[in-house]
Amino acid sequence: MAELVIEAVAFAHGQRMVLSGFGLRLAHGRIGCLLGPSGCGKTTVLRLVAGLARVAGGRIEVGGRTISSPAVHVPPEARHIGLVFQDHALFPHLTVAENVAFGLSGVERARRGERVAGLLAALGLTGRERNYPHELSGGQQQRVALARALAPRPQILLLDEPFSSLDAEMRERLGGELRRLLVEEQVTALLVTHDQHEAFALADEIGVMHDGRIEQWATPYQLYHQPASRFVADFVGQGALVKGVVLDRHHVRMELGVIAGEVPMECFQGCAACERDCHVDILLRPDDVVHDDASPRTARVVHKAFRGADILYTLRLPSGTEVLSLVPSHHNHALGEEIGVRLDVDHVVAFRADKATSAEAARIAHPEPAS
Repeated sequence: MAELVIEAVAFAHGQRMVLSGFGLRLAHGRIGCLLGPSGCGKTTVLRLVAGLARVAGGRIEVGGRTISSPAVHVPPEARHIGLVFQDHALFPHLTVAENVAFGLSGVERARRGERVAGLLAALGLTGRERNYPHELSGGQQQRVALARALAPRPQILLLDEPFSSLDAEMRERLGGELRRLLVEEQVTALLVTHDQHEAFALADEIGVMHDGRIEQWATPYQLYHQPASRFVADFVGQGALVKGVVLDRHHVRMELGVIAGEVPMECFQGCAACERDCHVDILLRPDDVVHDDASPRTARVVHKAFRGADILYTLRLPSGTEVLSLVPSHHNHALGEEIGVRLDVDHVVAFRADKATSAEAARIAHPEPAS
């Protein structure tokens, strides 16, 4: 069973510590993703798992076997790990079929042919067996790269920004095909990307990375609706942090009204009272702010992004705070127009705020009645 375990791994580039105490656990057959901005260390993790770099501390284990530690370094070719890069890295002098069969040299010829034909059919490349890489589109080349990596049935498949050179429509289509194939092949896979849409479409579990560590390892749903830190809340999805005041352990008041839900204990740390009047920042996603003509609360449209079925509005509240709202596109409002809004929040996502002025806190906790 090809479970991937990374424990307390450290890696330095010169004097700069890239990873320190890094760890994750990816069960057999699961698709994991490292998501984060450039320079956060996510590609370094793939290089360490692949054996292209050596760990300075900790260990990496695949299927119960240690492949990397300060004392152990299994060569890349002996790790049974597949690699897919963003630049395809196909052999230009080999045909499609020869590229895919490259890692099957020890396999009996008939079985090798069956494996190649099966992967090419699964990836929509039947009929392209005799083509050379330069005769294929970018999407077709990446399909060949995927087939070549999967052909030897690796224990782990590593994918480093595999679709970054493709257009959005091709990325979405190929991502769906890849996920289906990985599930069918029961391959444990680890993807690296900075594109959260790609991560959400492909991965079972995602680790959001920041400065060489994982801020949160969770499902896409949990990352979006239950972010563990401000960084995750800001990096994953769209939204706005707005000021609020805790009324009690289950209610927070903000400019748009009172929301009910369990207020995280972290919001109370260091407070003397701890049950009320703590200042917090509340995360509001675009689907939390609903356009409602009947609402007495209004906001001014300051920006709009038409998306076909819906429009993403940036709305300015009377205080000057800006929030996002996703609205069906038949509600087409002009810039500067005042529209009715209300909250539709089923849980509290809050972070302890910087100390607010007493005047600001009083305004939030005791707002003027809506006219």
